[in-house]
Amino acid sequence: MTIATTNPAAEAALHTMLEDVITGLSQGQKTLPSKYFYDERGSKLFDDICELDEYYLTRTESSLMQARVGDIASVIGPNALLVEYGSGSSLKTRLLLRNLVQPAGYVPIDISGEYLSQVGHSLKAEFPEIEIMPVVADFTKSFAIPSPSVEEARRVIYFPGSTIGNFQRDDAKMLLAGMADNAGPIGGVLIGVDLDKDRDVLRSAYNDSKGVTAEFNLNVLKRINDELGGGFDLAKFRHDAVFNNVHSCIEMHLISTQRQTVKVCTYSFEFEENETILTEYSHKYTVDAFGLMANDVGLDVKNVWTDSNNMFAVMYLERA
Repeated sequence: MTIATTNPAAEAALHTMLEDVITGLSQGQKTLPSKYFYDERGSKLFDDICELDEYYLTRTESSLMQARVGDIASVIGPNALLVEYGSGSSLKTRLLLRNLVQPAGYVPIDISGEYLSQVGHSLKAEFPEIEIMPVVADFTKSFAIPSPSVEEARRVIYFPGSTIGNFQRDDAKMLLAGMADNAGPIGGVLIGVDLDKDRDVLRSAYNDSKGVTAEFNLNVLKRINDELGGGFDLAKFRHDAVFNNVHSCIEMHLISTQRQTVKVCTYSFEFEENETILTEYSHKYTVDAFGLMANDVGLDVKNVWTDSNNMFAVMYLERA
């Protein structure tokens, strides 16, 4: 099947998506990259997840940021260029931007260009004194960071929301190493980390009673249908999230409810009943374990802020 659009960049992205889908569904344990949750619909669904009672992460991190934003802004310092990986709606970042001293600019980076455009316009209206420079990119790959019109004192990479947990350990190290490179020798990395906790709390957070997480998970199949001409019947798959004790992580799966064959372009994939597609990891760390992983790529933990229940941590890292 030939994928043709009027936009060369969009066409290249579709080819990459097709390659990722074919590779993932051809494995013994079928997988799909979690980044493909996030078209405009998926980004909005994730915002809805963040409002759920069971999903403690966002409200815990938001409360922590509100309580300690003055300290965090002080550590970042004046005239900093803030670069956010996977910015989404930039809700937590707005609080940070309001407390930074004369930031040189803000660079939100997101894979969903349409959604990022909307957010960019909103940010420019809310912060007319700050240079907002959105970048549509996959932050796991190489990309260029624009320079602000005023001189930046330092560059700080911001990665909130515990998204680092979605990467397996080796991939998380590679991502941290890339952040260190983009921050430069005098920059820093401000990152959210979900801490290890009660298993029932974790399972409930990823299997919400309203089914929003299930809809979010199924969105990856909807995108394959819409963008690649896939033949997934979404009614024949169900969502489940389980805790992997060996690797200390939540795994999100899409489970085939029956034996079936699914076509994507010219490719066919066989599913047995109850066979799963692994769509996302969410690793949970202790502060010490995350610090050791950061040390492996030349970063030191300089500051740690946690909530009173030790559910979540915001950490500031610099080159060793």
